[in-house]
Amino acid sequence: MKIGRAAVVTDTGKRRLGNEDAYVFEPPLFAIADGMGGARAGEIAADLAASALEEASAETREATQIATIIAEANRRVWERSRADPATAGMGTTVTIALVDAPAGTISFGHVGDSRAYRLRDGALEQVTTDHSLVAELVESGVLTPEEAERHPQRSAITKAVGTEPSVDADVFTLEILPGDLFLLCSDGLSDMLSEEQITSGIESADRNPEAAGDALVAAANARGGEDNITVVLFEIVDDEAPDPPPEREPVIEETALPATGELSEEGPEGADPAAAEPELDLEPTRHGAGPGGRIAALALVVSVLAIGLLVLYLAVR
Repeated sequence: MKIGRAAVVTDTGKRRLGNEDAYVFEPPLFAIADGMGGARAGEIAADLAASALEEASAETREATQIATIIAEANRRVWERSRADPATAGMGTTVTIALVDAPAGTISFGHVGDSRAYRLRDGALEQVTTDHSLVAELVESGVLTPEEAERHPQRSAITKAVGTEPSVDADVFTLEILPGDLFLLCSDGLSDMLSEEQITSGIESADRNPEAAGDALVAAANARGGEDNITVVLFEIVDDEAPDPPPEREPVIEETALPATGELSEEGPEGADPAAAEPELDLEPTRHGAGPGGRIAALALVVSVLAIGLLVLYLAVR
């Protein structure tokens, strides 16, 4: 087996002014980080964690190394938050997937509420467990999964990278099969779309990671885009399968936001959509097609005729 097609898409969403998600796209290692903290602290935390993972990606080939690189990411975020008061309390989720195709396995490292899913035989399964308040309430029977999806505290996480001197990450390994498709995502996707909608988005794109990533981000934005959205998708194929085309450069979408007023799909409060988008003249510009052009052309013709008559008159004389 081997890794087939793969893609990553990240988007600010429709309610945030900046993107505090980060990712690592270094096959066979993939990861996402969703930062949290005031001002730009969340972005800093996610970037620090992603940098630690990316630096280790070239040497990371065994599941036993995953806990070590998450610990290093935790150290960097924690030390920065202690040294810089502006970033105090910042943290980030981290979800890592490491494919060992020759061994037929995939290993995960996970902290927070970003998620990893496996799509196999048309069934989508969440393989990570959210470190969140509502997940604990569901596990204890206080909430149903349906109630958890609508709970106002569904984004409150109970564990993050960088908020404490050390972190206890979930690390586990699963078997892989040809045809498996894996999805890593921040909660900007999973809070907006149900598992059925995620499955439909992937299947409607014929399980093509590039097309599916674009479709999922568009669907999350269509339902409100309340947070940053990052998706990483990759498939497992037989050794005999054709090599995938050259990888597309990771897509970074920047959803346009109004400069002032309410952040909404309609734009600034009181704005006239028609005024914001003036009608464009799509007809090609042709020099001389307007009234001024016609007058200039007529004057030129008259001048040429006058010169011709003068030359003829002089020749006759």
